[in-house]
Amino acid sequence: MPPHSIGSGNISFGLVSIPVKMFTAASSESVSFNQIHPKCGGRIKQQLLCPTCNEVVERSSLVKGYEFAKDQYVQFTEDELKALEGETSRMIDIAEFVPLAQVDPIYFEKTYYLGPDKGGEKAYRLLSDAMTKTERVALAKFCMRGKESLVLIRSAQKGLMLHFMYFADEVRDFGEVDKGDDAKIKPGEMDLANRLIDELSKDSFRPDAYADEYRTRVLAAVEQKVEGREVTSLAPQAQRTQVIDLMEALKQSLGTRTSGAGGKASAGSARGADALEKKPAAKARREKAEPAPREKKVQGGRR
Repeated sequence: MPPHSIGSGNISFGLVSIPVKMFTAASSESVSFNQIHPKCGGRIKQQLLCPTCNEVVERSSLVKGYEFAKDQYVQFTEDELKALEGETSRMIDIAEFVPLAQVDPIYFEKTYYLGPDKGGEKAYRLLSDAMTKTERVALAKFCMRGKESLVLIRSAQKGLMLHFMYFADEVRDFGEVDKGDDAKIKPGEMDLANRLIDELSKDSFRPDAYADEYRTRVLAAVEQKVEGREVTSLAPQAQRTQVIDLMEALKQSLGTRTSGAGGKASAGSARGADALEKKPAAKARREKAEPAPREKKVQGGRR
């Protein structure tokens, strides 16, 4: 089934106006549940209760309130809020073009695909190709459903994508978070960390390599419930050990990667493992403690 357009608009820059259609780019597939009364199996309905009057109120009789101080509100009707909305416009006016690398991903909120509307195919293709060649993205203001939004338009996969973004005052200051600046890095820890990153590095991002295993287990359990079977534990919880020594954790991580590669380590990896072992006598003690292998008898008395 072809995607369904959820709206339309016009990208405007300079004297160029490009009619476009918007399509949802992604949607959450998280498993959701309803509240059920186990006695009868009925779905629970929520009521709106005023704790001050101790009475149930209808949603249609409510107004909205903004808390300007603790437990103090100013009230607004729907008409008052409607009057404050910006004028809904189909125009997406580009304010400037910037390099994509200069835009921190923390500002991205939601993504839509943009496709050319009737008569806009050539201008759409021109803008997409020009943005790809110049390696620039566009920043614009867009008023949708009465609310102003900051949006970013970028060329991708031979087309245009529109990202709704957070405004600067909506993003919290990362400087308020402790980042462990006082932590002391031991000698060699950085080298081991770099080696571990190299071991786990890939040349490209492959999103299809990852899946929501929790959702898979829940849906499998749902199927069992529907079929009237007993739900069993589908995936045991992995035991995670507490990391005490960063250097030791890095060594163990590298060791696991080496041993998992078909049971054979490269000469460089072997030398690195030998260099990390600080007690050469350990190998001799292990060999002494291990019993000698027994000889196997074969038919005919031959070995």
